[in-house]
Amino acid sequence: MFKKKDEMHIFLQFCLKKSCAFTFNYYIASLNLTSLLKRMDMKNVSNLKFLIAIMLCASIVSCKRSSGSGNVDSATGWRINDRQGGFQYNTDFKEQETPQGTAFVEGGTFTMGKVQDDPMRDWNNTPNQQHVQSFYMDENEVTNVNYLFYLDYLKSVYPPEDPNYALIYKGALPDTLVWRNRLGYNEMMTENYLRHPGYANYPVVGVSWIQAVEYANWRSNRVAESSLQEEGYIKRDAQYTDLSAESTFDVDTYINAPSQTYGGKEEVLQGGRRRQQLDANGDPINIYANRETGVIPVKYRLPTEAEWEYAALGLSELRSYNIYRGRKKYPWDGQYTRSGKRATRGDQLANFKQGKGDYGGIAGWSDDGADITAEVKSYEPNDFGLYDMAGNVAEWVADVYRPIVDDEFNDFNYYRGNVYTKNAINEDGTVKIVTVDEIVYDTLSNGKIVARDLPGEIATVPVDTDETYLRTQFSTSDNRNFRDGDKRSSRYYRDNFDEGSDQSQTSKMYNSPKHRIAVDSAGGKMVREYDKSATRTSLINDEVRVYKGGSWRDRAYWIDPAQRRYFPQDMATDYIGFRCAVSRVGSKSQNKNKRRN
Repeated sequence: MFKKKDEMHIFLQFCLKKSCAFTFNYYIASLNLTSLLKRMDMKNVSNLKFLIAIMLCASIVSCKRSSGSGNVDSATGWRINDRQGGFQYNTDFKEQETPQGTAFVEGGTFTMGKVQDDPMRDWNNTPNQQHVQSFYMDENEVTNVNYLFYLDYLKSVYPPEDPNYALIYKGALPDTLVWRNRLGYNEMMTENYLRHPGYANYPVVGVSWIQAVEYANWRSNRVAESSLQEEGYIKRDAQYTDLSAESTFDVDTYINAPSQTYGGKEEVLQGGRRRQQLDANGDPINIYANRETGVIPVKYRLPTEAEWEYAALGLSELRSYNIYRGRKKYPWDGQYTRSGKRATRGDQLANFKQGKGDYGGIAGWSDDGADITAEVKSYEPNDFGLYDMAGNVAEWVADVYRPIVDDEFNDFNYYRGNVYTKNAINEDGTVKIVTVDEIVYDTLSNGKIVARDLPGEIATVPVDTDETYLRTQFSTSDNRNFRDGDKRSSRYYRDNFDEGSDQSQTSKMYNSPKHRIAVDSAGGKMVREYDKSATRTSLINDEVRVYKGGSWRDRAYWIDPAQRRYFPQDMATDYIGFRCAVSRVGSKSQNKNKRRN
């Protein structure tokens, strides 16, 4: 064995130079450790064990790098994430974290639309087979306290007492007057439902589809901001110390123009606890996070109609070797709205209207626990762990309403409502960031004014021929009307499709009333003019959205997840709320080792 200390040093240098576990293990195995340990005292034995452990770790890491599966590009052999610079990428990413407050919904195939009851004898949700990708969905509806947090943020950043920002906060406020009824006393809900702590964990209502979308966008920004703080890219607690109308965080701005986030404040953008990296020339690198880091979370949004219906049905336990064993009428098993379990037999499984004048059942044992909305999670979840996917409040989904679902053209992640945009570009080639003097407001059909583009966000414009030329997937920016049955469903079919007919004069099926909203240039007052045309044939247009799930106001028929209705996107009610969804990146399943049929 080693007769001199120099021999041991030579041996250690050799192993480290080879940097391979195979070489190291071969030489270790050739040593007569028994003889060595007999000649050494305990202190030397401990030192030898320590050195062996260090060399073993170094050799394993080195072999991993040399294999090309870690920090070496398998195609070129060039290093990834080299400290000297070059291509940087998160090669250690394992799994998308489940977003706060959500449950995982593993995607799959299902029959969308009605398959059992059809007392309405309509044709707006005929059965069609769809496939949905895996995603995450809020366990429960967005609550009053969730939404009040959003309002508090807007109030602190854009003070409503400042005339420049007054319409921002006002446009986000839920319409509490939805509770009023000409023949009912509901003033208690009008005054208290949104803000009183007694209703804190009740689903927020009085929120339009537009407001729900804006909340989801705000939530995306807050979650991304928190993630970047945790990873040390930006200053911790900046939302308390450095936030103002001129200094805000927007995730799209951070990705496309990070140096302009927080109004360009370097003490915030470079004030995180993350150690600064320098390249071979001593210049800082990796100052900002990008998508390649895996640090920036996927955005929150409204679920599509197909996603919502699939998640509500909870079909995860109804499959046997890829064949459906049955069809669920409700988010729970069985054909009835009451529990059949021994411990809870007879209890209602959802909050809905049981009959005329019966919103909660008889007080006591047979009561469903609510007459208006109920506190979230009051009833058992479905197989995906989602609460109140039937009853309580109906919920906005992302889709524009059309009576048909065109599964002939697409049966994968079905969604009607795509309006493609791109970032607006300044003359110098940089992205255009909205300033406090460029806030964009939108006047809705009911006269309400809402802010669409806030300071710190990137201004967007519709895509043009630069993006659509010779594309097979889309040819225009607005695709809401694509294959929607409009012209061919028109009663003027023959006139509209004769050769040489004037298509601009087509009488469309979806020609709902168009009420006029304008501002009087002389007095500055809002002028509202009702559409009194006698030729309108529909209430459907591009601004009506689908809502699903039934509510506390609805009979049992409507809590079937297959049922679908529509409502103007800029109006609100006392029975429609919403929840958010997040797309999943990476693998379809969270459990990669599960048994496969």
